[in-house]
Amino acid sequence: MTADGIWDELAAREPMDPATLRLVIEDQRSASRRWLYPLLRPICGVLVAVVVVVRRFVPGRLTAHGLMDVLCVWFLRRWVSPAAGELLVRHFIVETNLLVFIARNTGGPHEVTLRPRALRELGDRAVIEHDVNVYEVLKAVGERREALDTSMLRVGPVDAEPGTRRILRLDIQSALCLMNIPFAVCLSAAEYRRAVHSLRLDTHLMAVLADVTGDPVFRTWAPAGVAVRVDSRLDVPRAVYEHAVVCEYAHERLRRPATVRLVAGAAG
Repeated sequence: MTADGIWDELAAREPMDPATLRLVIEDQRSASRRWLYPLLRPICGVLVAVVVVVRRFVPGRLTAHGLMDVLCVWFLRRWVSPAAGELLVRHFIVETNLLVFIARNTGGPHEVTLRPRALRELGDRAVIEHDVNVYEVLKAVGERREALDTSMLRVGPVDAEPGTRRILRLDIQSALCLMNIPFAVCLSAAEYRRAVHSLRLDTHLMAVLADVTGDPVFRTWAPAGVAVRVDSRLDVPRAVYEHAVVCEYAHERLRRPATVRLVAGAAG
């Protein structure tokens, strides 16, 4: 089978929104994903490890959240492809939708509102808020309600500024490798550890979705390993990418009528 045939086969089988899947495939087939990412991954990993070690010896809680936001938005506008930028913004919306689904259908008091619609909206502490929201919603999970509310499962248009002139058009995984460096520099040691560990919470997230819907498929998307540990050697860019894909799977499955019927059958 040719490379094009493999991608066509993938597109037919992935449990993802079709339009989003086309963006993912476009991103994965890009030249930067093929040639740059294998080089950036180990180099950026070493740089982040050095930063993390150095930060442990810096006294106080030194942070630069504003600088991190400015660098993030500038980098996405000038160095990252529109497809990758759209996927990144979309992830914030998709994960918020999943958290709101859980909160409304388990009586949770924490209503998440973080839904950026453009690259510029990823500033103003969006990354920090994104991580904190996961902890807050999962901590407040209550009993499942009888009627399933899926009204929040919508993703509107995203402005990735395709008309902006770019120096490079990096794929999302290469972009995540490079963005991990200023995150490690600008966040406090505790904030960075919290952000890294939040990637382990997909196990809990998928378990809650399985319990709420009665659909065991959600548990099959949970990452391997256990959540009750702090990872110092986690490949953060790769984990973020896989986390985003899992969220897309879960979001699309919740939007399907068959999943809604599972809850109705369980309630009856």
